[in-house]
Amino acid sequence: MKSRAEIVDENFRHRILAGDLPSPRVQLTLDESGLDADRLLQLFDSQLLSRQLDLCSRRLQARGESFYTIGSAGHEGNAAVAEAFRPGDIAFLHYRDAAFMIQRARQLEGEDPLRDLLLSFTASRDDPIAGGRHKVLGSKSLLIPPQTSTVASHLPKALGAAYSIPLARRLGLGGPLAHNSVVICSFGDASANHSTALGAINSASWAAYQQVPLPLVMVCEDNDIGISTPTPQGWIRAAFGNRPGLAYLSCDGLNLLDSYRTAREAARLARVHHRPVFLHLSCVRLLGHAGSDAESAYRTSQEIEAIEARDPLLYSARLLIDEGLLRPDQVLDRYLDCGDEVERVARQVVERPKLKSAVEVMASLIPPRRDAAPVQPLDDDARQTLFAREQVLMREPQPMARLLNWTLAELMAMHPEIILMGEDIGPKGGVYNVTGKLSEKFGRHRVINTLLDEQSILGLAIGAAHNGFVPIPEIQFLAYVHNAEDQIRGEAATLPFFSCGQYSNPMVIRIAGLGYQRGFGGHFHNDNSLAVFRDIPGLILACPSNGRDAVAMLRESIRLAREEQRVVVFVEPIALYMTRDLHEAGDGLWSFDYRSADRLPALSFGQPAVVGDGRELAILSYGNGYYLSCQAARVLEREHSVRLRLVDLRWLVPLNEAAILDAIRDCKRVLIVDECRRSGSVSEALMTLVAERMAPMPALKRLCAEDSFIALGPAYAATLPSKDGIVAAALELLQ
Repeated sequence: MKSRAEIVDENFRHRILAGDLPSPRVQLTLDESGLDADRLLQLFDSQLLSRQLDLCSRRLQARGESFYTIGSAGHEGNAAVAEAFRPGDIAFLHYRDAAFMIQRARQLEGEDPLRDLLLSFTASRDDPIAGGRHKVLGSKSLLIPPQTSTVASHLPKALGAAYSIPLARRLGLGGPLAHNSVVICSFGDASANHSTALGAINSASWAAYQQVPLPLVMVCEDNDIGISTPTPQGWIRAAFGNRPGLAYLSCDGLNLLDSYRTAREAARLARVHHRPVFLHLSCVRLLGHAGSDAESAYRTSQEIEAIEARDPLLYSARLLIDEGLLRPDQVLDRYLDCGDEVERVARQVVERPKLKSAVEVMASLIPPRRDAAPVQPLDDDARQTLFAREQVLMREPQPMARLLNWTLAELMAMHPEIILMGEDIGPKGGVYNVTGKLSEKFGRHRVINTLLDEQSILGLAIGAAHNGFVPIPEIQFLAYVHNAEDQIRGEAATLPFFSCGQYSNPMVIRIAGLGYQRGFGGHFHNDNSLAVFRDIPGLILACPSNGRDAVAMLRESIRLAREEQRVVVFVEPIALYMTRDLHEAGDGLWSFDYRSADRLPALSFGQPAVVGDGRELAILSYGNGYYLSCQAARVLEREHSVRLRLVDLRWLVPLNEAAILDAIRDCKRVLIVDECRRSGSVSEALMTLVAERMAPMPALKRLCAEDSFIALGPAYAATLPSKDGIVAAALELLQ
């Protein structure tokens, strides 16, 4: 029995020779479209190569030589979209956009899209973009960051990249994206219903409605179905055809002339008028969703045959024949010659080496260091000007929130590429005033008040990072990150992995979180789970327990982003924002002097704090848990004569295992105090570390929060570790 790929291939050959070719819905001449004969032929060649690659991938899969066959058949009209834009326009592509990538490669010398795509199909270590880690459409030289099997998760960062282009021009900064470039992102009609897409499109409309320049073209490739679920007829036009601030254009994606003409208009609107454009490209899906998709399970044979009769290659052949550019036999020869060339290169490519070891696979988890422009600390005059209104306060020790505010101000003054974005962070200064007065000092273009959408906030940061900015997005509360965690996991953190380190999204994500707030919030504002961050390879998680460390750790986090291109999550314990005292009211032991960047010793990534040298007991903790452990330590020392030491982890992901073991190696007992929930908390990793790596193993115990959400009111800390609980756990361990 023949496969649908074989049937589509045979149908094309037969109908070309029989002259059985469909007529386009929109009648255009070459002149009316803006194309010429040579470029139309080139577009057709790109379509042919894309199709033959799809057919070849099915044959390779049948032989066990290809591993992922989601293809572009039916979407080959996006070659015309590529031709309407410039190679310097960054493109975040739908997984069915091989023809786009092929056509863009033709715009530059020295590119070999045939070999590159086959290397990707066969998961070869020589694949120039992903190095065999996944079949992706991406290329550093073509300015196409790699996308995997994404469901619209790339739209928020495309929005962010588009926003960053006029922003860089306003701020007088240069970046990888030219000031007159635009951003293209493409996606399917089913993905258009995803909350990520809807959030990004709404954000684009929201910004454009306020006359914010946004050179963005969103290409919806509408093939009327999402895997097996049909898209209601006319839904895309009805849903997106009349959005405020958003220009809507539609074209027949089976017609190269109509596609090119409309895409060129979309490019003009975005480039000249800085308007976001929704380009609706009608197309078909051939060969099912992917190689494993049995389309006959949800479509009748008549429906499948009717769709295959609308093969875009047949429409393109009709154009070429009607224009007198090719005869039918020449069309077929071109098709067959392309197939032979694809098969020839495929035979070579399958022999190329594959990844084998964990070391090889993980080699690109951490992006490479980059040359960051050296920056000198502010001199006394500049610092005096920056903090002119804070001089009186700066003479006295201050709590964490105020110290963080001054640190952000100094960092922004030293690094013009730093921008902040988040809800209410502008004139209001954030819920806890950590960003207070920064908008006044640096302006609304560097302290960006966003709409209420965490996906768009993080997408704005990710896209801006593509253009040379060092973003500091703020998520208002820890619980809110779950609305957008895939932007961190699926987009920001995976980009170096799937690009062999050629692309990265360096940033520092500030999140107010953890428990112990007495009078505010319940579980949405007192969230004590960091598990989501522990499950993201390559991510750095920092959590200071006091203002002095917060200053040094935030500076180190920015260095990690600027120089090492890392994604850092910086969790700030809300309950400690304004805490000044440790043991008694007025002791001021949790308030610290602000020290400028040239006067505070560097706090290197991963370095824990060790206080005391007692050997009877070591208490490992962080954040609020460390603060409570300091209180408990005084009781243990004064009332029970316990000789102990305290270890503040500071950096929670990845754990500096060697430094932690060194800090507790000579201790007889180890108590781990973790304010997060017992299941999924850092304490699990610490228990495992001690059990596996210490011999003889010390007596070991952990005190964690209960596996519960946090209540509002008097019971705010009922499920959390306490000073008394730490004392009791320590005494039990000592006995």
